[in-house]
Amino acid sequence: MTSTTLFYIIIAVILINFIVDKILGSLNAKHFNDELPLELQDVYDETEYKKSQAYKAANYRFSNYTSMFSLLLTLGFFYFDGFEFVDNIARGYSENPIFIALIFFGIIMFASDIITLPFSYYKTFVIEENFGFNKTTLKIFVLDKIKGWLMMAAVGGGILALIIWFYQITQENFWLYTWGLIATFSLFMNMFYSRLIVPLFNKQSPLEDGELRHMISEYAKTVGFKLDKIFVIDGSKRSTKANAYFSGFGSEKRVTLYDTLIHDLEHEEIVAVLAHEIGHYKHKHIIFNLITTILLTGLTLFILSLFISNPLLSNALGVEIASFHIGLIAFGMLYTPINEITSLFMNYMSRKFEYQADDYAKDTYACEPLITSLKKLSKNSLSNLTPHPSYVFMHYSHPTLIQRIKHLRS
Repeated sequence: MTSTTLFYIIIAVILINFIVDKILGSLNAKHFNDELPLELQDVYDETEYKKSQAYKAANYRFSNYTSMFSLLLTLGFFYFDGFEFVDNIARGYSENPIFIALIFFGIIMFASDIITLPFSYYKTFVIEENFGFNKTTLKIFVLDKIKGWLMMAAVGGGILALIIWFYQITQENFWLYTWGLIATFSLFMNMFYSRLIVPLFNKQSPLEDGELRHMISEYAKTVGFKLDKIFVIDGSKRSTKANAYFSGFGSEKRVTLYDTLIHDLEHEEIVAVLAHEIGHYKHKHIIFNLITTILLTGLTLFILSLFISNPLLSNALGVEIASFHIGLIAFGMLYTPINEITSLFMNYMSRKFEYQADDYAKDTYACEPLITSLKKLSKNSLSNLTPHPSYVFMHYSHPTLIQRIKHLRS
């Protein structure tokens, strides 16, 4: 195989992925105006349903514009030998492979973020604002971007530097050390994300003593689930949309409730939502996802180790000097079809786990409060209640609302 052939394969992968995504999006859009199933008639009234349809249409159009822009930008970058251009800039500052890679990815990622910044701004301050979701101020928007860049430079840059260092000293065995590094980092983040990362962006405070905390604690006792750390996060400073999540293991185990969730739901509905989350914990879904992700990462790194030293990868992107960082980009593009398959598997398992967690909440607490909470959360986020089945199969990590209600009442 020549570098030219590999180049066309990469372009084909990009185009096929784009076309499939557009076909699925088009099929899904045809269902925006479907009549609501009988079980969901009480979610929206006529005015709210029209609003949800307008929200779906606005996001669909925006997605088409952004994806087309991204495609043209990517193809243009290929056509004008953008990778070689940036690589030459990086090599002008250093001869050390680690520093070259850090400068190269720094330029690519920062430039990409700056170029797409108007889209991010429009999504937040026009679409989300027009439909009553946005609570983000310009100051918060800018600070979030800066914090994100600093974290990417510190954490992402540090991990990348170690990976290239592993490659330099071990060559084909670098994937084992990299796998160990990423697995350790994943475990660490799973344990301490809420304590170390969340405070950089949001304020967390313990849930005050009162009826809600008492109800949560009493339920946790009935199912033998020790839950001392219950926090409220100020999600309302960015959006009106609600959420709740578990994080950590052992002594770091905690539940975090968005203040919007507490505002939108009744106390028994919040307990039902937490019963669902405890169901994930009891069924060891979190551990399964963590282990599976680590195993898939190991497989990906092993396959990468078989090809990363081949100069064809760098040459396919128009770069004559073979290097780890260029090969990494080419491999990532070629790996897209495999990544899509693994994503399908993870989404399938995730939907299955959602049913199991729903069953747990139904069996240990109550069915109706969970159903009403799901309906309220769907209504308050103007979610799509009639998505196309193929779109659900490809992209949804959760069953649709109607599927979950039918399952709960079966």
